[in-house]
Amino acid sequence: MNLSSLLEKRVRAMNPIRVLLIGAGKFGSMFLAQVPTIKGIEIAAIADLDLDRARASCREVGWDHERISKTRFLNDASVELSRLDVEVVIEATGNPEAGIKHALAAIEAGKHIIMVNVEADVLAGPLLAEKARRRGIVYSMAYGDQPALVSEMVDWARSAGFTVAAAGKGTKYLPSFHQVTPDDVWKHYGLTEEAAKAAGMNPQMFNSFLDGTKSAIEMAAIANACGLKVPEEGLGFPPCGVDDLAHVLRPKSIGGCLERDEMVEVVSSIERDGRPVFRDLRWGVYVILKAPNDYAAACFKQYGLPTDATGRYAAMYKPFHLIGLELSISVLSAALRGEPTGTSREWRGDVAAVSKCALTAGEMLDGEGGFTVYGRLVPAYRSKVQKLLPIGLAHGVRLLRDVPAGFTLTEDDVELDAGRPSVRVRREMCSAFSSNQE
Repeated sequence: MNLSSLLEKRVRAMNPIRVLLIGAGKFGSMFLAQVPTIKGIEIAAIADLDLDRARASCREVGWDHERISKTRFLNDASVELSRLDVEVVIEATGNPEAGIKHALAAIEAGKHIIMVNVEADVLAGPLLAEKARRRGIVYSMAYGDQPALVSEMVDWARSAGFTVAAAGKGTKYLPSFHQVTPDDVWKHYGLTEEAAKAAGMNPQMFNSFLDGTKSAIEMAAIANACGLKVPEEGLGFPPCGVDDLAHVLRPKSIGGCLERDEMVEVVSSIERDGRPVFRDLRWGVYVILKAPNDYAAACFKQYGLPTDATGRYAAMYKPFHLIGLELSISVLSAALRGEPTGTSREWRGDVAAVSKCALTAGEMLDGEGGFTVYGRLVPAYRSKVQKLLPIGLAHGVRLLRDVPAGFTLTEDDVELDAGRPSVRVRREMCSAFSSNQE
């Protein structure tokens, strides 16, 4: 609770926190919009494949000509990263291949790395985080994104002496959404194509939110950061409003929907018949607390927490998240405290690629949010033993055999290039880390 005062010391010392932003898409642009009002943070450089788009993004969020002219614009950050005078690197491309390349370059250069790129983190985050710790730098989740916000709530709950019975977020979900493609995403998402285009929203990226892939990725990241368990059969997406969180998200043995305590799960904002859930949590995050004793349970009721019928399980939630508008919290925490706002510590959860439709040998998979596959949350131990194809490696790879719809792909089903950095780092992680669900 003293980040602003710590930053003020840097301001007085005329020693701003210099930042490299890689990826000026929606998340990055939201961060750029806040920078002019945060004294002590300076964007030294922006890297993007489309420099005209990056400059346009700066103008759209209100940057003046002087600020833009003082900022370096780069096509390839990894080439010059070691020579750049920056303290913090923000990886916001959303591309797992690029994310791993940039993370490794930042670690080698001794720069703190804020990993907006959850896709890369779930592919090999435990290994990247360990490499950063050995180098003496911070590898962090991005505050404002749901995994970091949930990790903060879990840390708070445990520090206060509670068992975390469940943690996760809300989303809009129906089982049929697993087959949605970028061509029809907006009619299900709740936007017109024109409105989405005007807001700069990429249909494939936003389809990953709708088809369940992003939920699986974010829950895997939370499990790996917080040591929570993942459902054996994947996310259930139970329909649930905020008033019923503590009742629904508890073990099946006492009437809930979870296998046991200490699980990750995502709740749906719509019922299975399409009706809206009352007081839904579509944009928010939650944690379910389990009282350690009768006295604490009584306090839950006395101080107004929504509880289950036993009074032992209580819900705390945040009904929104502001993604890039909150990203400076991670930048400041890394630079001023040397602490991440959530980081991968174990390998608990993974995300396997599942065919959206029947696919034939020779087809190219198009990865997260695309036409061919979606991501399903699986326990890491199962992914390791069965050599399941992670969603982060399911882009631009050729299928070697015919598969039916709903088939969970393995690495043997596709043509993987062992020389790709993402493949190499993923296999290094599989060798270095155990995948225990306990």
